[in-house]
Amino acid sequence: MKIRKLMSIITAAASTAAMAGYTTLTAFAEEAQSASDGAAAQQPATPGMGSTLFMLVAMFAVLYFVAIRPQKKRDRELKEMQESLQVGDEVVTGGGIVGIIVSVGEDTVVIETGGAKHKLRIKNWAITENVTAAERLKEAKAARKTSSASSESTVESAAVVDDDAEEKKSKKKNQDEEE
Repeated sequence: MKIRKLMSIITAAASTAAMAGYTTLTAFAEEAQSASDGAAAQQPATPGMGSTLFMLVAMFAVLYFVAIRPQKKRDRELKEMQESLQVGDEVVTGGGIVGIIVSVGEDTVVIETGGAKHKLRIKNWAITENVTAAERLKEAKAARKTSSASSESTVESAAVVDDDAEEKKSKKKNQDEEE
């Protein structure tokens, strides 16, 4: 992230310097023309069409690499994430609603939110973040490398625990044993 910021500062400085140089050349050319009394022998050194075209191409290249290309990459990653949604993933919508996916349709998903397990049907394009258990485990592994003491609690908190499902399984085992 620091490299991107540094690159954007450098490109901004380079484009500013280039525009300042162009402006200076143009100003000196206008000065020289007004001071020449209209003599045909004196031609001011004005930047030609080639240098102007070069400046425009350079500015577009800077704009492309600083703004357009990173935005296209973010859009592509977001689209891939929205297409790979699975049941059980924890997602965050653009409006800030957090929930766990219960079912996935063609262009909609149903999420479960809150302690009362309310269900909402939302469009795929509204999902801005996918926080799955696998991603949380990756974060826990990274934290384990830095400190082993805090990583154990992170791994425990990263696991998705469904208390109702565990209770149902234990009740079912008890019923099977009684029969």
